[in-house]
Amino acid sequence: MRLFVLRQIVTMSKFAFYALMLQCFFVGLLLADDAKSQESSIEEIYVSLQLKDATLKDVFKSLESKTKFSFSYNQGVINVDEKLESISESGSLGDVLRQISKETQLNFKRIDNNIYVSKRKLLEASVTEKFNANTELQSRTISGKVTSSEDNSELPGVSVLIKGTSVGTVTDIEGNYSLSVPEGSTLVFSYVGFVSEEVEVGNKSVIDFSLTPDLTQLEEIVVVGYGTVKKSDLTGSISSVKSEELTAYPAVGAVQALQGRAAGVQVTANNGEPGASYKVRVRGGTSINASSDPLYVVDGFVGGTIPPPEDIASMEILKDASATAIYGSRGANGVIMITTKRGRSGKTQIEYNGSYSFQEEINRLELLDADQFVDYMQDFNSNFASRGSNTDWQEQIFQQGIINNHQLAVSGGSDNVNYYISGTYYDQTGLIVGSGYDRLSVTSNIEIKATDKLKLGANIFVRRFNKEGVNTQEGSGGTNSTGVVASAFKFEPDLGIYNDDGTFTRATLNDPHDNPYAVATQNTDEILNDRLQTNFFGEYEFIEGLKLRVTLGASTNNERRGRFTPSTLNAGGGAINGSGRIDGSKDTDIINENYLTYTKEFGGVHSLGLLAGYSYQISKDENWMARSTTFPSDGLIYWNLGSGSTYLQPTSGTSEWEVSSYYARVNYSLFDRYKLTATARYDGSSVFSEGNKWSFFPSGALAWDIKGEQFMQDVNAVSMAKLRVSYGLTGNRAIAPYGTFALLDSRIITSQNNSVVNAVASLQPANPDLVWESTAQFDVGADIGFLDDRINLIADYYSMITSDLLFGASLPEYSGYLNLTPVVNFGKVKNSGFEFTIDSRNLVGEFKWDMNFNISANRNEILELPNDDQEQRYTSGPGHMVGIGETQILRVGESVGAFYGFVYDGVYQENDDFLPGGGFEQTAGGEKFRDINGVKDSEGILTGEADGKLNNDDRTIIGNPNPDFIWGWNNSFMYKGFDLNIFVQASQGNDIMSFTLMELNLLNGSNNATTDVLNRWTPTNTDTDIPKSFGGRSRRSSSRFVYDGSFVRLKNIALGYNFPQSIVENLKMQKIRVYVSAQNLLTITDYPGYDPEVNYRTDGGANGNKNLGLDYGSYPNAKSFTFGVSLGF
Repeated sequence: MRLFVLRQIVTMSKFAFYALMLQCFFVGLLLADDAKSQESSIEEIYVSLQLKDATLKDVFKSLESKTKFSFSYNQGVINVDEKLESISESGSLGDVLRQISKETQLNFKRIDNNIYVSKRKLLEASVTEKFNANTELQSRTISGKVTSSEDNSELPGVSVLIKGTSVGTVTDIEGNYSLSVPEGSTLVFSYVGFVSEEVEVGNKSVIDFSLTPDLTQLEEIVVVGYGTVKKSDLTGSISSVKSEELTAYPAVGAVQALQGRAAGVQVTANNGEPGASYKVRVRGGTSINASSDPLYVVDGFVGGTIPPPEDIASMEILKDASATAIYGSRGANGVIMITTKRGRSGKTQIEYNGSYSFQEEINRLELLDADQFVDYMQDFNSNFASRGSNTDWQEQIFQQGIINNHQLAVSGGSDNVNYYISGTYYDQTGLIVGSGYDRLSVTSNIEIKATDKLKLGANIFVRRFNKEGVNTQEGSGGTNSTGVVASAFKFEPDLGIYNDDGTFTRATLNDPHDNPYAVATQNTDEILNDRLQTNFFGEYEFIEGLKLRVTLGASTNNERRGRFTPSTLNAGGGAINGSGRIDGSKDTDIINENYLTYTKEFGGVHSLGLLAGYSYQISKDENWMARSTTFPSDGLIYWNLGSGSTYLQPTSGTSEWEVSSYYARVNYSLFDRYKLTATARYDGSSVFSEGNKWSFFPSGALAWDIKGEQFMQDVNAVSMAKLRVSYGLTGNRAIAPYGTFALLDSRIITSQNNSVVNAVASLQPANPDLVWESTAQFDVGADIGFLDDRINLIADYYSMITSDLLFGASLPEYSGYLNLTPVVNFGKVKNSGFEFTIDSRNLVGEFKWDMNFNISANRNEILELPNDDQEQRYTSGPGHMVGIGETQILRVGESVGAFYGFVYDGVYQENDDFLPGGGFEQTAGGEKFRDINGVKDSEGILTGEADGKLNNDDRTIIGNPNPDFIWGWNNSFMYKGFDLNIFVQASQGNDIMSFTLMELNLLNGSNNATTDVLNRWTPTNTDTDIPKSFGGRSRRSSSRFVYDGSFVRLKNIALGYNFPQSIVENLKMQKIRVYVSAQNLLTITDYPGYDPEVNYRTDGGANGNKNLGLDYGSYPNAKSFTFGVSLGF
């Protein structure tokens, strides 16, 4: 390697020497001819050009190398990357320039040794010159710094042009500029959000200048359904999250980065598994059994796939009916508008963002070691002896997680074409051995101004991900009774990983399950997913203000999942000689949007905006599954299911649905103070029966800009004040296709004589009366700004009621459907609460401090249940926890998914009165539960009075998984090139039911336990609330295992540094930024489990609101440390 490098250095040195000699030769020639070039006209200077497939920049460089002249131009105006036809010219420089002008429509103005390039105007000469140094003023260099007059901060990217030309430059990151100009010139300073101003150069060589903010340009634009509006014109409740907030720390997806950033939006990590999804709730869960996930609209594609955070320019969360009703039957759960990045006119920008992260667990449970475990087990068997090992099973399954994230983006454009192309590669090695995720995606956006009236564009998103999963839930088919995390908790610590014969050890106690290390390393669970999403649009402006936009989008998603459990894992007896399964699915969506918009102002008094459109969407889903068992070899895994000798019935299916919609919106403003918004949508869906296919979703909103009133003009402290009120109706059509039809299912039945019979069974009775779930929402809010908007407050109160809830109903015996629960409409649920956000610029100037704080509270209440029931109870625990009883309840007047069970009252002591009750302990040290009910009135209704004994009537609500309020607090500090961001997230008042701790600390001798059992009741340790060891103790839902899940978390802290522009420019770059950050660095909580954010049940769609706050062996969230760099070219 050293010899190779030395050879390269010697070779490069030779070339450098030859180049130096040639350069000296030509410099001598140029110096010798300098006087002549100063005097000569461009018509007298002879040049020869022979270029093929050259760009304009190549031509300029070639002419600069052949003459004394330098070409000056504004790269934001002149597209120097434009390809020219082959140039073969020999003649005067003037002739060459005129030939170029014919092809490019450019103007060339020679002033002494500079040739200034600009766009040629109609009838303007293509080439002019001024060159007599005795009569014309000489050019010279002007430099300076541009700042904001508001806070004296440097302004990067300010355009500095010579008036009357396209020649100029832009300021660097510190606001500095330098420009060669002819004397007598005037400089024009312009910047987005500031008033453009002119300055005569005069005799000055240094011109420092302060620009004044233009309040009309600084108006923030917010994306809404089918358009954009000025923030000051909003009549609805909308939260915005910008690109820099989404990329403040590395996240697997934009939804994760949304945590704590917007009031009224709760984002919960179901688990920390690589590639795991997040549960998003906007203003609580509007449904009980149907999905409460918001609708995502990506660049106008309804239901689009969310791109990586690096490709997103902004996210708007539409919350009230005024904002969401334009999406009708899909807007009840809120709408999240995602706008991806676009190219801008000017030279090509290349940006690279890369980061490396390593992860570790936030917390570990303190479990019994081998000696403590043996001592504990001798409570049940005095002869129990150690098997000789002392294994920390958590240590065996966990590893350091690694994340590599790389993004390369290219963007740019001209007056007529803008483009943005980005590629992202994300690779994650999970915290648990055997888990991982990698994703490759490409985002491409292009917009073309075909004519002055016609604009065309395309948004294309391509993604592929591979996911290697580990089983963290219960095993299927009896292969193992628990997942890898719960198994690591429960497995005996006095056992090693392997037996003496090299096989994996298995649990030997009452709860058989597999070795956790074997579960993590031997199971195969692989997902391959490919998605392509395209959206093409055309926009035509008929007259000023009247536009037609037509879009056609398509999305296809293909997924294959293969699973294999080898013969080495068969604690439950269900994976004898291996069990394999492969699943596949293909989803296709096509959507067409057509809408007209019209905007018009009338004499500065009236402002009108109209929207009318039609939408059509069709979706088709296909799926299939095959599986078999008993393989000749574990090495075949799922790729050769035919080699298994036992086949299980394969399945396949398809479904299709269509939606047609008509929609309209009116925006009206009077004196720019009194604002009205009215929207309407008429949706028709194929999933409903005739007579119920169509539904109407209207909304209306009013806003009053109080600051515009005369009586507020002297209140200088208040810079903005607006009141808002809205009411509207939205829907939720989250029922499966064919949900109204009677469905049949094919079955294979084995008769008494073992003959196989093909049969058909009823899968679902018909219900043609199904309708949409509908949500009526009222919202009142205020937006107030103080001190020239350095402090901004947003406050909202809302109340919404969802009716016609979808429930599974039990049918009477005479119907013949004894085991079926068809979906019916019945029930109501209410969500109400408040949201409060404050944004402030606490310090401005060289040291800056910006702050954002948001807090929201939501109260969820069931108003009605089917059949006039007052309550419905259900079990949500792991399936192997037999006998646990009902764990959650739906009760009128209470929150959805409240925890249900007995109130734990400590342990019995020797002299206590033992409450009678079948199955309950009645000895000292036994579990003690509270008697709270049992007495009934004459009609058999419980009165709430204790009856002196324990039974199921004593169960009650013992917790609520819904938080009282959530909040986020973000602080950003900037000083010179340094920036520091600190983000804190919190949840208060939510409870967690831990099935993990219920199983570990049941003290019945079935598995290992936490160190809490060291304080268990014994005759010599009676001052405790932990019961004694008892082998006959059954699992029972009680408040003993319901914990406060409140937490305050330092979600992210990041320190970055932007290199000085002088260094960046010397490296021929535009920016260099490096940063370090830490995520989930500190969590303050009383919850004794792994993490208060983890949820055992991950069915976030259907039943997602019924099963919140449950913990059983979930994949833990991680603590991450990141090193990153951002480069601009």
